[in-house]
Amino acid sequence: MKFILDNWMLMSVALASGGMLLWPLLKGATEGGLTTTLAVQLINREKAVVVDVCEAEEFAAGHVGGAKHIPLNQLEERLPMMVKNKALPVILVCQSGARSGRALAIAKKLGYDKAQSLGGGLGAWKRANLPIEKG
Repeated sequence: MKFILDNWMLMSVALASGGMLLWPLLKGATEGGLTTTLAVQLINREKAVVVDVCEAEEFAAGHVGGAKHIPLNQLEERLPMMVKNKALPVILVCQSGARSGRALAIAKKLGYDKAQSLGGGLGAWKRANLPIEKG
């Protein structure tokens, strides 16, 4: 107890740095997006449409099987042509989940109320050992 009282500043720095290290983990748990398990269920049960918003070279290097490719900068123009039924769930995917988060806002604005972003992106898909297509 004497150590803690004598070194209160050191202890507060240690607690603050520990909190900062845990913050991304806690933040990711609440806003991570759609899990890979739920994405597979949506694809199999509700015929969800997977839309990859990566650039062409990233898409060619690997993507979710059966995904439609629409680069993020073309999403607003091309999504209504590629996914005509707005009642279907739409799963937006990119490499890490950052671009698909922005794509989600665009899809919601266009009226795709069942659109969701895949948390962790293609990286999470690969970590779950789910199939990847190339080309």
